[in-house]
Amino acid sequence: MAQLSLFLVILFALIVPLLMAKLRVNAVPTAIAEIIVGILLGASGFNVVGVTHDLSFLSNLGVILLIFLSGMEIDFNLLKPHQGKKKNKQAVNPMRIAVGSFLSISVVAVFLGWLLKWFGLFNDVALAAIIFMTIALGVVIATLKEKDILRRPIGQTILLTAVLGEVIPLMLLTIYAAVNGGNTKQLWLIILLFMAAIVLLWRSKRLYLWFNDVTKNTTQLDIRLAFFLIFALVTVAEKVGVENILGAFLAGIVMKLLEPSHETKDKLTSIGYGFFIPIFFIMTGVKLNLRSLLAHPRSLTLLPVLVVFLLIAKLPVVLIYAKKFGYRNGLAGGVLSATTITIVLPTLAVARKLRVITSLQSDVFILAAVIVCIFCPVIFNAIFKLQPEDRIKEKVVLVGATALTVPVLLDLHDKWYSVKMMTSDEEDYNLYKSRVPSLDLLPELTEAELEQNGAFNGNIFVAALMSDKENLRLAKLARQKGDFKRIIVCQKRMANEEAAQLAEKGIEIFNLGNVSAALLRALIESPAVYRVLTDTKNALYSVVVRNTHYTGRQLADWDVAHDITVDRIHRGQEWLVPHGYSVIEEGDELIFSAKSQAADRVRKVIGRK
Repeated sequence: MAQLSLFLVILFALIVPLLMAKLRVNAVPTAIAEIIVGILLGASGFNVVGVTHDLSFLSNLGVILLIFLSGMEIDFNLLKPHQGKKKNKQAVNPMRIAVGSFLSISVVAVFLGWLLKWFGLFNDVALAAIIFMTIALGVVIATLKEKDILRRPIGQTILLTAVLGEVIPLMLLTIYAAVNGGNTKQLWLIILLFMAAIVLLWRSKRLYLWFNDVTKNTTQLDIRLAFFLIFALVTVAEKVGVENILGAFLAGIVMKLLEPSHETKDKLTSIGYGFFIPIFFIMTGVKLNLRSLLAHPRSLTLLPVLVVFLLIAKLPVVLIYAKKFGYRNGLAGGVLSATTITIVLPTLAVARKLRVITSLQSDVFILAAVIVCIFCPVIFNAIFKLQPEDRIKEKVVLVGATALTVPVLLDLHDKWYSVKMMTSDEEDYNLYKSRVPSLDLLPELTEAELEQNGAFNGNIFVAALMSDKENLRLAKLARQKGDFKRIIVCQKRMANEEAAQLAEKGIEIFNLGNVSAALLRALIESPAVYRVLTDTKNALYSVVVRNTHYTGRQLADWDVAHDITVDRIHRGQEWLVPHGYSVIEEGDELIFSAKSQAADRVRKVIGRK
């Protein structure tokens, strides 16, 4: 029986996502589908899977990895203060909105917990309040990624609210378990140990970078380090009387602070979501006993109350979001914040261990959380609508208003880029300010002046003044003060050795002389190529293939193949000539030509992970 149970759980962990893909069930999170399958396989359904020692071990490891990966999802860049001199009352501060939202959730959650006790439905106010204020970070992240708004203002706000809805309840659960377990004297030791662990491991960042340099396929040192962090902090947590999930979460935070590569994140995600985490969700459904609930009608009366209370607890989020994002998206964000499952499950496990909740009551709470998690993402997808400010993909900071840069600014795709232009020349400012609303005059271009005007807050930095020396100074300053993905510096002339040194520092050179000569040569030798390069309506574009629906397939089989012409494929260090039978791999960069509308759709679909 034990071997059969293990086989069935692993089998359905494989089948569930395949069936969802085949039936195109995109609205329901995979985790919820796995819980439903577990209900059907367990005592509530066909009773073909039982709770065995092996499955319990794998399930416990699954929840630890789930919480660890949740800790790794926190983007600490969102916690940095917003730069900029001008304080716009309409500007969005994701952190401030998220903190205000979660504080209001906490107040309502405590009130709802007290109401349950007052009505005689559930006596533990603290436990109920912790459950009501939790938010399923994993479900929220998956939904925001699907909508491609994770880095937009509303996406960042919902994400930070969800982070608080996972971190704070975890901390409160630790205190709750310590108080009810008689370990209150060890709370100070818990805090001290974990803070020391975070500081020490964060300071060991150079060691981690060295790990990346010496790792190879047969050692995978980055993955070994991740599991060492998990088990080290989990062990410490258990030794000092704290729940292991807090140790796992802190291990995820430490791993995030070490700034692992995307490859490392992908491998850890593959290990977790590829094997262990599905077992945890399926076993959650297996342990859920709906037959016992049906045998106790009084318990069923608690179910609709819990579902309603889980939604009401997030009602303040709707009111706060609506002021910044409009009523429609405010409602959508509040509904999505009501999803709660990942922290509810370990919270109830702790409560059962402490004997402060019955198995019957625990099942009712889990069932309520499953119901909310099924419907909330569906409602969010139906209600949410991208606003113009949320469609902007990257912020470009361009220093220098000239006859070269102003036309470039006006031709940039407004759905992909938001451009902030600055100049130190008053004559240029007066000449172009009517054409460029985002143009600012900074007479000195000092470090303080640039920082106050938000020059170091963006994704792409371009230095395009008339002075080569000044452009280099600004580019190096941007590398030092900002967190730019790309830094481009315009130069009239530059030695190859100096250009190579700047390239090593991540600064790209736009050599005006070389570009002009290349365009003139193209016009003489290949006029059609020149027209392609200079046509703003049918231009050349690039996209990195991240959507696995298009990987491992021939280019001719793509449903968007008729909209684009692929000119080159950049794979690793090679440039490949494409054919209809070319098989595209994940991470390939395609250089293609298309009309702007088609390019917009292709980049959105193919570039989305």
